[in-house]
Amino acid sequence: MPSNQVVLITGSSTGFGRLFAETLSRRGHTVFASMRDPGGRNAQHASDLRSLAERESLHLHVLELDVTDDASVERAVLSVVDHSGGIDVAINNAGYGLFGLTEAVTTEQARQLMDTNFFGPVRVNRAVLPHMRRQRSGLLLHVSSGAGRVVIPTMGFYCASKFALEALAEAYSYELAGQGIESVIIEPGAYQTAVFGNSVVVADASRADSYGAVNQFADKIGAAVAKSAGNAQDVADVVLRIIETPAGQRELRYRVSAASFGVDEINDLSATVQARFLEAFGLSADTKFVQRKTAGAA
Repeated sequence: MPSNQVVLITGSSTGFGRLFAETLSRRGHTVFASMRDPGGRNAQHASDLRSLAERESLHLHVLELDVTDDASVERAVLSVVDHSGGIDVAINNAGYGLFGLTEAVTTEQARQLMDTNFFGPVRVNRAVLPHMRRQRSGLLLHVSSGAGRVVIPTMGFYCASKFALEALAEAYSYELAGQGIESVIIEPGAYQTAVFGNSVVVADASRADSYGAVNQFADKIGAAVAKSAGNAQDVADVVLRIIETPAGQRELRYRVSAASFGVDEINDLSATVQARFLEAFGLSADTKFVQRKTAGAA
């Protein structure tokens, strides 16, 4: 990949996405920071990014993109390609949390969550991959979570969306290897970002009436997260390192967290099992699978 890469980031109005956009553009990469409704609900965030780009002479552009809308995703990707001639990196960052007892989540809430956290990356990847395949290079970077490997009570559907994202991203990594395209997963731990303010609570709270002490799980988890939350810039720094790692030398998963909670062990065991599985089916060479330990980053 070129040293100055063309990067599309979803969910860039706040949180990790905003930090990614600032960090990568300050490094000299051409960044398209996408968000919903930059002329309306996110007008101030869009204006702030444009002002930053002008003030620091950055190749940082604000782009409208709604990951739940096929046409919006296609328009945004075509805009990037028309402007820059191609696209090197797609960072699937857009997502939100859903907290509360699993039974109290309505089917509509579950559908909306998956539409953003899982089908959003599906749409983005389908839009960028034809362009990456033509240039025989590219990177799909999926922002997952430690909750994509361990199950947290009262976060069941959020975990499910990240478990699904992990499987999708890993499947891409095997299938795209021969195309010169890499699929990578980053698993942040507890970090205080806008994701907590943007989270949704369960809509059918009456379902929780008989659960007793289980209703205290969310408060306990929230307190633990607040106590252990790290500096979100650490995650942005790892994203920068991943992007600037030469093709073929990247890990499949990068865990970024002050505390492991066993996620590293799960990832290492998974790599061992996957290696055996692919070898048993004669797929190791075609997928260019190399068994590596999870890259610890913090």
